[in-house]
Amino acid sequence: MKPIIVFGSINMDLVTKTPRLPVAGETLQGHEFFTAAGGKGANQAVAAARLGVSTHIVGRLGDDDFGHQLLSSLQVAGVHTDGVLVDGAIGSGVAVIAVDDAGENNIITIAGANGRLGEADVERLKSLLPGAGALLMQLEIPMPVVLLAAQAANSSGIPVILDPAPAQNIPIELYPLVNVITPNRWEASQLVGFPVDDQEKAAKAAKVLRERGVSTAIIKLGAEGVLYAAESETFFLPAFSVEAVDTVAAGDAFNGALAAALVEGLTLPQAVVWGAAAGAISATKAGAEPSLPNRQTFDAFLKDRGI
Repeated sequence: MKPIIVFGSINMDLVTKTPRLPVAGETLQGHEFFTAAGGKGANQAVAAARLGVSTHIVGRLGDDDFGHQLLSSLQVAGVHTDGVLVDGAIGSGVAVIAVDDAGENNIITIAGANGRLGEADVERLKSLLPGAGALLMQLEIPMPVVLLAAQAANSSGIPVILDPAPAQNIPIELYPLVNVITPNRWEASQLVGFPVDDQEKAAKAAKVLRERGVSTAIIKLGAEGVLYAAESETFFLPAFSVEAVDTVAAGDAFNGALAAALVEGLTLPQAVVWGAAAGAISATKAGAEPSLPNRQTFDAFLKDRGI
């Protein structure tokens, strides 16, 4: 089985639980606070590793307490961390997260060491690319370095799976380098310039993204399901029914499981089912990395649903 390479962010999540999300200028009384290892890159790496796939991460941490804790957390999860640089010039990245009683969230990220990824980090990445099964990336690191990494993977014939999160515009030259793009409805709306609020709009958005050069577009619609569009087929997968507690890492769980399925030899449509299942399981537990399922939990979830 070929390994998965993740190039991306590593954060410490500072999580508050509150009955509902505040509006601008409002102060609410929360009822819980905790810290948890996170960052979209780290989450995706842990998601894949916990499903039994050899996974490497390339990124940066600060030489601080959060950085030491985060590196240890990745290693305990089974992620190979030789590609992680400890940067003594800046603190580790953090994310300040509010989660309401319905499991919805809003997030503010501080890049810290993640914002200093550059060409030297891409060089570390290049040494891992030969023989890899997929490169996973997100947008919590500088856009120019995302483009450089995608170019390196493309030159090596390695499939690129991009989660365009947090929502922002991406350079037009990046699209043809991406094999699979996986925005949620908000990110898709930002990319295509119109609201993506139902299955029909998701199909329209996927068409736009594919016209820009992406091979496969997967639009994640949360509790409604997932729209998959490739050259040969388009289909909609309804969401697995679960009681959501915290959706913070659900998208990262989706991408990690999607990549794990592909390197295990499943088809892309089958991999979408894996992604949706992992995202659903993640939403039932609090925290980012703590919510990501191991293989036993994952297999039991699929078996219970006849998959």
